[in-house]
Amino acid sequence: MSTTESKYIDRKSYLSRYAHERMVALREARSDPTHEFGSEAEWTRCLKQELPRFIPFLMKRCGLEFHGRILEIGAGGAWLSAEISKLPRVVEVITTDFSPKLLKEQAPRVFKLLKAHTAKITRTPGDFHALNFPDNHFDFVVGSAVLQHATNMVQVLREVKRVLKPGGRFVAIREPVWPLVKLKSRSKPVGGPGGLELHHYTLAHYKESFKQAALPLEINRVNLSHGFKYLMDQMVNGLTHARYAFIGIKRGRA
Repeated sequence: MSTTESKYIDRKSYLSRYAHERMVALREARSDPTHEFGSEAEWTRCLKQELPRFIPFLMKRCGLEFHGRILEIGAGGAWLSAEISKLPRVVEVITTDFSPKLLKEQAPRVFKLLKAHTAKITRTPGDFHALNFPDNHFDFVVGSAVLQHATNMVQVLREVKRVLKPGGRFVAIREPVWPLVKLKSRSKPVGGPGGLELHHYTLAHYKESFKQAALPLEINRVNLSHGFKYLMDQMVNGLTHARYAFIGIKRGRA
């Protein structure tokens, strides 16, 4: 683990026309780890045991070789930045989120728990609808449960494509995809009118959004189980539940 604290760079004006201060407030109001995981103990267990399993899956099953400069969008507690920072070929990780509070308070806790290489990490507020970075700047852009919060998913994907280097990849995991057997409403407003919405899109909707953003898409079924459970999950993925890793590739040579 790095003993150097990750750098924090403040930004006063970073929200685009697709976002507003209420969205930031709602995100911070839902930032308690118990909201998603039920308890602090379960949050800690998932951080240490479950979520880190995505990295070997992405590298071994999806053939990704994380390297160079990485951007995480919608990072929240930034567990994905923490795990990626430990990879030897990764030089720099820029960690962004709507919420300065999450980046200042929750992310350092996560970095400590996961023994992140914090010297590589810079935290800064950011709106994924309008990324404040140059064109062709990152080798990878990553996000965990991010696109579901977008006001305009195609705009987010276009921004991601812009900041990626030619040949770079966008990796989106833990997005809620609507399985075939569920028929309930596909979006759930949070915090009343004008609040964040947690969208449960179909696989076809994700495909169309990547197509509109001109970001060629690879889709990989996510299965982190082993043995018999692995076989069962493979059979029902997409039917009773739907777990995928979306990998968008910017055409061109690095």
